[in-house]
Amino acid sequence: MIRYTLKCKQGHSFDSWFQSADGFDLLQSTGMVSCAICGDGTVEKAIMTPRVQTANAPNPSTKGALAKPASPQEQKLKDLRQKIEANSENVGSEFAREARAIHEGDAPARAIIGEAKFEEAKSLIDDGIPVAPLPWSGRKTD
Repeated sequence: MIRYTLKCKQGHSFDSWFQSADGFDLLQSTGMVSCAICGDGTVEKAIMTPRVQTANAPNPSTKGALAKPASPQEQKLKDLRQKIEANSENVGSEFAREARAIHEGDAPARAIIGEAKFEEAKSLIDDGIPVAPLPWSGRKTD
C-alpha cells in the first residue's frame, strides 16, 4: 500500500491510500480518483513531507477515534457508507467471482460489496463488468 497526498484543481488537499503507484495511475487514468472534499475529478499528486517515526515519539495514529465527523463531507461519507452497507450484500473475498456470476446471469442480480485484488478488479473492468472502489476499507473501525 502507498499513501499519497493529493490536490484538486480547487486547491483542496487530502490523503488517500492505493494498492501501488501503478494502481493510482490506473485509477487516475480511468477517472476513478476524485477530490474527497468537493468531488472534482482533476486530481494530482501533491508534494509530500516524509513521515519518520522515532523511537520516543508516540504514533499519532494510535489516538482514539473522533466522537463526531470533522466536516460535513465526512458526515456525508459516513451516511453514504451506512446506506451502501444496508442495501448491499457483503460477499467479502468472493466479490470478483460473484460480480462475474451476476454479470453472466449465473447468480441473482443484486447490489454487492466486497474485496478484490487489484488484478481481479482490473480483469472485471477489462471484461466490461461495472465495478467501483469504495472510499473506505472493508474493516469497521469507527
